[in-house]
Amino acid sequence: MKAQAPTAYGHGLSTQARNLHWLLGNLVDEVPGIHSVAVVSSDGLMLLSSDPERAEDLTPDAGADGPLGSSADLATIVSGLGSLTNGAAKLMDGGAVKQTMVAMDEGSLFVMSISDGSLLGVHATPDCDMSVIAYHMALFVGRAGHVLTPELRTELRKSMENVQ
Repeated sequence: MKAQAPTAYGHGLSTQARNLHWLLGNLVDEVPGIHSVAVVSSDGLMLLSSDPERAEDLTPDAGADGPLGSSADLATIVSGLGSLTNGAAKLMDGGAVKQTMVAMDEGSLFVMSISDGSLLGVHATPDCDMSVIAYHMALFVGRAGHVLTPELRTELRKSMENVQ
């Protein structure tokens, strides 16, 4: 099952928030092999999701494609992996972490830094073209990074709370 483009465009969202939802929808719709996508703030809160309506109500038995079937679970995993790799980079004097990729038997997980500690996470199929996913994630980050202001992050958090 292909991830769904975000439907929480919501009336009353700013133009920048609607544009980020649109960018995420394009990432999901245009790139083959994507199960789910989440944008997470530096403090681990989900800002955007490929399926915001299902962020809280799915269980592993629900037959969903994301980790445990939940965008909230993907956001938690992305936040934890981001924290772990940032800690490793500091211990190794490696500088800033730009991207992390985990290849598994049954899928792949990509995490890319956006800005100010925010992260873009993608859960993909095992047969995905990793370079295509990484390329499109970099495009998203390039387009989203400069508009992801503290005010916009607050607006996105509130819109996710309203959907959930």
